[in-house]
Amino acid sequence: MQRPEPDQTSPISRAPVRRGWGPLMLAGLVCALSLLVTWLAWSGARRDTAADLASQFDYRAHDLVSATVRRMAVYEQVLRGARGFMRGSAEVDRQAFADYFRLQNLQEHFPGIEALGIASIVPPGRLGAHEAAVRAQGFPGYSVHPEGPRPLLSSITHIEPFTGRNLRAFGYDMYSEPVRQAAMAAARDSGHAALSGKVVLVQEASDPQAGVLMYLPVYRAGMPVATVEQRRAAIVAWVYAPFRMDDLMRGVGGAHAADLEVRIHDSATAAPDTLLFDSRSAPAWRAPLLRRTVHANISGRSWTLELASAPAFEARLDTRRPRVIAVTGAGLAFLLALVVWLLASARRRAVHLARAMTLELRQSYERIEAEQARMHVILQNAYDAFVALDAAGRITDWNAQAAALFGWSAQEALGRDAGELLLPDEARVPGAQGFAQFRAHDGEPIVPGEPAELRARQRDGSTLPVEIVVALLPLEVGKGASAFVRDLRPRKAAEERERQRQARLDEARTALARSQKLEAVGKLTGGVAHDFNNILHIISANVQLMLKSGDTGTGSSEKRLHGILAAVERGAKLASQLLAFARRQPLHPSIVRVDQLLDRMDSLLHRAAGEAVDIARSGGLGDGAALWPTLVDPNQLENVLLNLVINARDAMDGRGKVTIRLENTGREAVAADPEIVPGDYVLVAVSDTGQGMPPEVMERAFEPFFTTKPEGKGTGLGLSMAHGFVKQSGGHIRLASVPGEGTTVSIYLPRCAAEPDAAATTAPRPAA
Repeated sequence: MQRPEPDQTSPISRAPVRRGWGPLMLAGLVCALSLLVTWLAWSGARRDTAADLASQFDYRAHDLVSATVRRMAVYEQVLRGARGFMRGSAEVDRQAFADYFRLQNLQEHFPGIEALGIASIVPPGRLGAHEAAVRAQGFPGYSVHPEGPRPLLSSITHIEPFTGRNLRAFGYDMYSEPVRQAAMAAARDSGHAALSGKVVLVQEASDPQAGVLMYLPVYRAGMPVATVEQRRAAIVAWVYAPFRMDDLMRGVGGAHAADLEVRIHDSATAAPDTLLFDSRSAPAWRAPLLRRTVHANISGRSWTLELASAPAFEARLDTRRPRVIAVTGAGLAFLLALVVWLLASARRRAVHLARAMTLELRQSYERIEAEQARMHVILQNAYDAFVALDAAGRITDWNAQAAALFGWSAQEALGRDAGELLLPDEARVPGAQGFAQFRAHDGEPIVPGEPAELRARQRDGSTLPVEIVVALLPLEVGKGASAFVRDLRPRKAAEERERQRQARLDEARTALARSQKLEAVGKLTGGVAHDFNNILHIISANVQLMLKSGDTGTGSSEKRLHGILAAVERGAKLASQLLAFARRQPLHPSIVRVDQLLDRMDSLLHRAAGEAVDIARSGGLGDGAALWPTLVDPNQLENVLLNLVINARDAMDGRGKVTIRLENTGREAVAADPEIVPGDYVLVAVSDTGQGMPPEVMERAFEPFFTTKPEGKGTGLGLSMAHGFVKQSGGHIRLASVPGEGTTVSIYLPRCAAEPDAAATTAPRPAA
């Protein structure tokens, strides 16, 4: 039997007739539920957009109030500068005061300030003399006004700029008017700046504005001002500044002045007679969406600021998204109801279709949520800092690396202006211009294909080098940007380490080349000295045989033979020095304490240096510490020290100071010198206060036969012999010199663990 459709009548006899209301009711229920969901989504979207607009309004309101308070604080500081210029006296040169005002350039940088003036106190009974003195300065029409007897007279004696409507204030007694008098008295008694109540400035003519005046007392120099009575006795004048409120608030409002409707009252409560400023331009019957009332204290005066959203600001309310949600939801509700109504007759197919649609929708939501979570995890764990900006340059995304790099948490950074938060003061204007250019060119970078390097500011105010890659980020309204920021400090540090390594490598190469050069010269010198020494031995032996045999002929021949023998001895000595440089001389090392050796040489060194040279000993040994022993040939070491002292004497032209420093030097102290084998050494440093050596002379100082002394004054073998002896003894020699300051020759002799024996301490010393 065929199953009837749901909207057909039942074939069973006497069964009630089934109407086709079921699919329609089900479709209506689905449509109602869909419309309810659409309404909830529409309400949520409206709340979100309203909350965002309220947040922007709060930010604008707080910024305006803060800017107003800061601007008035700046004006107070201007008055303090003028009071410092007066130096406790009202007798101020007019031209100097005009020059001071011109240098401040207040009207350009701080619009709203009408003038800068001085209200001087006119002593009782001195009114006529005061007016005569001012008239004598070139102002024949000057007089203190308004006229009439008063307990205390004051007069505006200086006002800049001294042009236009400011001329009306010249000579005006502000103390005669109650509102101004109250502010002047408050400033006088407190010693601080005081703001007056609502007044009309005397400069006003037609279309007057509400105004206020700020006073700062000027006390006579040298008088005490600790109490109210002392301050009243010491007052000589007030320095003041008048303000027209409309001009003042135009300068304070800034770029977003059109976003707010502002009313300022000169009291803690709002009243029509206390209204100082009103920027409302919309009809009075218009009710703004957002309102705030803020109280501020300006130089001891309480102001009430009524802030409301302007039509231009409310026009930015995003109504497109709720409208789209409403239209889309209604359309979907209708289509879904239609589908349900069409498929209600086939219940199984409808159930399966609904389940499939629900599952697909759930899966779609899950995929979106999973993708969002995946992107969040990727960005939070990225090596670089990630920052996203909206079209206005405010921060919308801030990952963990950005918080670690700049010091601001995500809650603190979100919603802040990126330029103010991350750029130094000098880079904010170029940064804003660069961001605008980037957005205008659809994200095309200034240097295509390459990241930009700049300096970013951290929370503590310090800057660091960063590398930034910026990409354009399309938004629902306008265009924003996403940026990856990388800290360049590790790369800069690695580059600096590489540069230092290359520098050390270059130094090592130079030292190796110098060492190889000296090694080659030493081998050549050693060979030549050895052969030369053999020849000298033959000549010396034959001359001695001739002298012993008596076969010399006349006395002159014997004298010549003795001359030849003396020349042979000088040549042998030269050969010995060459062998010492070549490290081929025979050594007889023993364990030696250098300080004891120097004690034995003390008289010898003083005779060699001369009476005009002061020889001093110094050391870096601690209390109770002894100098380490070393294994060297004591006779050769004495020769080296003697040669170094003689060289120091010659470098000082026979007059100056020679310092011999002895130290125990551990492996940590020599670790910085790559040419010195790590270990313990005895340092012997000979320093003089002579002429020093330029770098080109130091490069060749250890070469044999190289000398800067005049011909016949030296062989050029002293330092070369010392170099060879130290190297042959397993030590190291270093040369340091500064032209005009002196030279230091440092000898590092390896430490010997054994103690010196008696023979070493009493070894014979060479003849001087």
